[in-house]
Amino acid sequence: MARIVKEPEVRRNEILDAAERLLATKGYEQMAMRDLMDELQIAKGTVYHYFDSKQALLEALVERIGAQAEQIMLPIISDHEMSAQDKLLRVFAVLNRYKQENKDLVFAFMRVWYADENALYRQKLYLTRVKRLAPLFAQIIRQGVAEGAFTTPYPDHAARTILCLTEDIGYATVEILLTEESKHPDTSQLMQIGEATADTLERVLGMKSGSLWQSWSEDFARWQTLLEE
Repeated sequence: MARIVKEPEVRRNEILDAAERLLATKGYEQMAMRDLMDELQIAKGTVYHYFDSKQALLEALVERIGAQAEQIMLPIISDHEMSAQDKLLRVFAVLNRYKQENKDLVFAFMRVWYADENALYRQKLYLTRVKRLAPLFAQIIRQGVAEGAFTTPYPDHAARTILCLTEDIGYATVEILLTEESKHPDTSQLMQIGEATADTLERVLGMKSGSLWQSWSEDFARWQTLLEE
């Protein structure tokens, strides 16, 4: 059989895609480089040509996911016609729509994602999100302060708070799914968590009360329906 030669970037992304699938099924600690070779039917030397260790693979995955999130935000932030509050709501809406369009993968991934086996990867990805995305959120917040929509005197810290609280929504969602796994999940909890999180962020940013939850409520109602299906 003739050897298949692919462009380096194509092959590298294939390996990263396979690594993401294995993370969702086995977890980071249980995943081995051999699993990648078996998954893609490629030689050991091919894998190690791109990633000389599992740690290097982990760092590449973290970097790629961070870059993808950044690319979603940048066109919104660079829009000179959009108000800061609209930018903030738009960022949340775009990220949420992507997750809902891929809900089966998201649910399958979440059940493993928050397991102990992925603690290291999860922590590294969170720190990368803070490094990449907090400055972008801070930019939106500063614009909002200048426009009078936000009143916080601490844009940088408020940006980190956004990432911290949205991360906690993921933990809370998994807790609902797992603790109620054998019966219908109490999805009303998710609505309460979403409303409480929106209220907290409104207070942190100094937004008009209810303005964030007004935007979020339909999305959380949709998630409630998806969880009940």
